Amino acid sequence: MDVDLAQLQTLVAVIDEGTLEAAARRLHVTPSAVSQRLRALEVATGRVLVQRGRPATVTSAGEPVLRLARQVGLLVADTSRHLDPAEPGRPPVVPIAVNADSLATWALPALAPLADELRFDLHSSDQTHTSTLLRAGTVMGAVTSDAEPVAGCRVTPLGRMRYLPCAAPGFADRWFPRGPAAEALRSAPVVVFDRRDDLQHVYLRRHLPTADVPIHYVPSSADYLRAVALGFGWGMLPELQLDPGRRPRMPGVGAVTPFDPAGAVDVLLYWQQWRLDSDPLDRVADALVRAAHAQLRGRA
Repeated sequence: MDVDLAQLQTLVAVIDEGTLEAAARRLHVTPSAVSQRLRALEVATGRVLVQRGRPATVTSAGEPVLRLARQVGLLVADTSRHLDPAEPGRPPVVPIAVNADSLATWALPALAPLADELRFDLHSSDQTHTSTLLRAGTVMGAVTSDAEPVAGCRVTPLGRMRYLPCAAPGFADRWFPRGPAAEALRSAPVVVFDRRDDLQHVYLRRHLPTADVPIHYVPSSADYLRAVALGFGWGMLPELQLDPGRRPRMPGVGAVTPFDPAGAVDVLLYWQQWRLDSDPLDRVADALVRAAHAQLRGRA
């Protein structure tokens, strides 16, 4: 495979920016030049690497090439900084994936001290899906529930994120006056983050043989909490998010409370990152691992 650095940079820009035109602006070239570089890379690899839609997406054949492109770019940037540390340059961009509940509680404060020196490209997804972004080459590191290392990555246990079945007090009084009885759980509405979110059903399966319940989908951590507090339904909330100091201000919205404190569901979290010697990536990893070990329950 005979490729050059400009072609690899172009592939990364197209996937990051979503269109050839936006990639051209980022690279300070014409859209025609972007198209030519991308086509040359596809000829060199003998594969279609990009699905040219809006946004442009990497194909399965393009995923290993995208990983290569990001790794080469990271190594080139690190080498440039070591060769001329006094030369001011653009802060390195570190694309990482973090599950939404970690972003809403402990991860953003952990990354904040690095925000002046690094630029983050944060991808938020369910913890069961973040390793897919790592495998595809979209990100360099990920907070994930997947303990099995992605090819070319190393894994560090972070700890256990505890979720509790919670509801607004009025909702709990209405639906669970005698606790979480099976018949009440079968009828009570439930708030689910998205269709990959299985936490509520993990809890329900402890009480019901089947779990065909009325569902509201709310795919945002802050809005999910708000929906539960407003009485849309009950939901599994991170124990960390129940801390009043961490909760977003919600004028006119009351508290939420666990209606079954013994019904906790623990999710083991791990940090996975590429096996590369990179100071920016290692600094991000160190910040996240230290924060997780300090705030999550017991190491995974």
